[in-house]
Amino acid sequence: MATKEQLKEERAQSWREELRKSKKNKERTDIERVKMNELSPSYRITCNEEVNSGLNKEQAMLEASRCLDCPDPSCMQGCPVGINIPKFIKNIERGEFLLAAQAIKETSSLPAVCGRVCPQEKQCESKCIHLKMGKKAVAIGYLERFAADYERESGAMQVPEMSQSNGIKIAVVGSGPAGLAFANDMAKAGYKVTVFEALHEIGGVLKYGIPEFRLPNSIVDAEINIMRQMGVEFIPDIVVGKTISYDDLHEMGFKGIFVGSGAGLPRFMNIKGENLIGVMSSNEYLTRINLMGAGHSDCATPVLNGKNIAVIGGGNTAMDSVRTAKRMGAERAIIVYRRSLDEMPARLEEIHHAMEEGVEFMTLHNPIEYIGDEKGRVKQMILQKMELGEPDESGRRSPVEIHGATETIDVNVVVVSVGVSPNPLIPNSIKGLDVTKKGTIIVKEDTMQSDVEDIFAGGDIVRGGATVILAMGDGRKAAQSMDSYLKSK
Repeated sequence: MATKEQLKEERAQSWREELRKSKKNKERTDIERVKMNELSPSYRITCNEEVNSGLNKEQAMLEASRCLDCPDPSCMQGCPVGINIPKFIKNIERGEFLLAAQAIKETSSLPAVCGRVCPQEKQCESKCIHLKMGKKAVAIGYLERFAADYERESGAMQVPEMSQSNGIKIAVVGSGPAGLAFANDMAKAGYKVTVFEALHEIGGVLKYGIPEFRLPNSIVDAEINIMRQMGVEFIPDIVVGKTISYDDLHEMGFKGIFVGSGAGLPRFMNIKGENLIGVMSSNEYLTRINLMGAGHSDCATPVLNGKNIAVIGGGNTAMDSVRTAKRMGAERAIIVYRRSLDEMPARLEEIHHAMEEGVEFMTLHNPIEYIGDEKGRVKQMILQKMELGEPDESGRRSPVEIHGATETIDVNVVVVSVGVSPNPLIPNSIKGLDVTKKGTIIVKEDTMQSDVEDIFAGGDIVRGGATVILAMGDGRKAAQSMDSYLKSK
């Protein structure tokens, strides 16, 4: 006799066959890719409301019908957490939105987050077969967001199926995407999971690093609350390596430790004037505003504002910073980037939104000095003009100085967004833990296990810099590996 799961799979295959017959592939590929509904630029820079408004049911079902339900779906090869993409999309096409959400959550613990902030155009969508036909990829990210939002807004968010508790205690350091994905999978496997967070809010970089106009805190909280219902305990204001040690965790009975503490140590350029008042890292700028409410009349956290704000860098964090500056009242918000627009690593959508909002782009420029006033506050910066030379190791063309070509512009605030490094606190506090020269924890690539056998790690503390979805992929891999390790013990 067929099991319940086998019957469900047989029914799914049956209706998928019906969907294939309902439209020919030519009809599906001729449908134009959906456009995301958005707030107008003139309105959105006056507030912190989410820019992308999501798809309605009709848009989602039409976009889902573009999917060809390939026998060997290449899109899944681009998903670090292994979402069954055709399965959830075909559920949307036939109007089974809750089933679509369930399909995503079989392998992803943060679907509403990933649907908003993951670079799908470089991952799952980059593998879409539509691209080989000269068409635009299926909007997988938009559809993921739609399914997750529909489930949450309908009040139907459910706790996933859980294995029987085994009573084994597991500690997680950091509540960012890597830690959350790990905690979710370990809790489902029956472990008693405790997440330690250094800050006063749970969510890590999802809370302090990404503005609400891109990822509302309520979205993050909703997905974390499901984990609370799964039995995951979250403890804020605990700095592992300072407040409590590795040995303390052992004494508390934890049998395995996952380190997902991220890379919160900002980098600077070490140029003249960098210590002037008004020059700060993007980490500090965004954390003050996103996490601590700086700029709100009822909040005591200060933040420096100015008419002319320059952000140094071209990544997503730089875009978040400069767009935040516009919302904080900057009359002139400038991106200063040493390469051209084509080499800029930020998502195309973020660059497009920034341009719509009036951000000025000074590409092929690089700061070489900041000039202060008599009170020690930055007032100007000198920019070196650049041109592009030969490609570097990353494949991008290297910026080369144009000898003698500089430009001086007025600035009140400078936000430096040229990268981050792992905080050395945890690696330095654990004897025998092997780390790289850059301070990242060395792990086995296939298991995420360190040379201290009960410590696993993933995300920025291993990679030095990672997207949300790559960090989550690390967390899932580490959970599977730690489960095997503990069972073997």
